[in-house]
Amino acid sequence: MARRPARPDARTGAGHLIDLFQETVPPIHRGGIGFIAGPAAVAVLGRGHPWIARPALAAAGASALFFRNPSRVPPTEPGLVVAPADGTVALVDEAVPHPELGLGDQPVPRVSTFLSIFDVHVQRVPIAGRVLSVEHKPGEFLSADLPEASTANERTSMTLATGPDGTGPQVGVVQIAGLIARRIVNETAVGDDLGLGDTYGLIRFGSRVDVFLPPGTVPRVAVGQRAVGAETVFASLR
Repeated sequence: MARRPARPDARTGAGHLIDLFQETVPPIHRGGIGFIAGPAAVAVLGRGHPWIARPALAAAGASALFFRNPSRVPPTEPGLVVAPADGTVALVDEAVPHPELGLGDQPVPRVSTFLSIFDVHVQRVPIAGRVLSVEHKPGEFLSADLPEASTANERTSMTLATGPDGTGPQVGVVQIAGLIARRIVNETAVGDDLGLGDTYGLIRFGSRVDVFLPPGTVPRVAVGQRAVGAETVFASLR
């Protein structure tokens, strides 16, 4: 009796191509769907008119690039603080935390990441912990790479308490709008327990994210270094 040929592994055929596509082309953050769908619809409706379809298609592609949300693999060592966003480390210094963070009125270590319009603009949770506060402050829209942007610009501040019960050291993370950025999205709420590297928000079109560390923490990054959200280690609280 002839044996039936073994069924090929799906991963060697169409399944493999799908996996490869998903690994190569990152998903889109839901906050960007409208920015992509609008010009894409215009491109389809105006396909008979290249002067309409081509710019619309380019706008849809640029928006898809901006709102990409690639998968990341955070480190497994306990107590690590990771980059909250992709970008360039613009500041490694000490500064008085914003009052709404509730971290006191004395300077603490701060690491600032500047995001250009070409960087991934999804923000990641810098340390596993419980959300103690989330507060939005209106302000100006100075260029996000300026030091004064930290206090003058529109921002959303979040305080995280480490540990399983939310009583450990506290870390502040601040999303700061930029010259072009006009919309900050923070999807968390007080009491949420967040995992290291979880996606929690985004800033549209150019921005900055500051991380305020507990007193005495020694940052592990330097000004000018490229940061990868959820993967680059900023500090260790152990």
